[in-house]
Amino acid sequence: MTAGIYNIEAVQADGTEKTLNEYHGEVLLIVNTASECGFTPQYEELEELYQRYKNRGFQVLGFPSNDFGGQEPDTIENITEFCETNYGVSFDIFDKVHAKGNEKHPLFDWLLEQSNPGREIEWNFEKFLVSRRGEVLGSFKSSTKPTDPQITGMIETGLQQS
Repeated sequence: MTAGIYNIEAVQADGTEKTLNEYHGEVLLIVNTASECGFTPQYEELEELYQRYKNRGFQVLGFPSNDFGGQEPDTIENITEFCETNYGVSFDIFDKVHAKGNEKHPLFDWLLEQSNPGREIEWNFEKFLVSRRGEVLGSFKSSTKPTDPQITGMIETGLQQS
């Protein structure tokens, strides 16, 4: 059951297919993102977290989605340029996906099933924290800032697990 996340495939921003097994053993913060959202400045805090914890086995994975208010209408090339130029994003950004509905990416299907069965993602910048063992440690609404003590505390706990 916990190995489920590691069997999921995703396409990186550069078009390369990747299985999430490449992140096995790391703590993951997975976020559905958008460039034209009121929460878009969270990219800065996501990058801050990534820089703070990356050498300890932590990754931020950004999945742009145009599902909420049409706030991610651009191409993936322009999205990654926007993220790098405006927020210095260096964590992994993936190709645009659907985070809700019938075409929902299998990753978000899995994350919701593990954390909140029957619930849909409500808006951009919802966050899911996954342990080194591939278990969902927590999910957080868009309004919860990435550097919120609840999230950083769970990251710290997750990093201490083997």
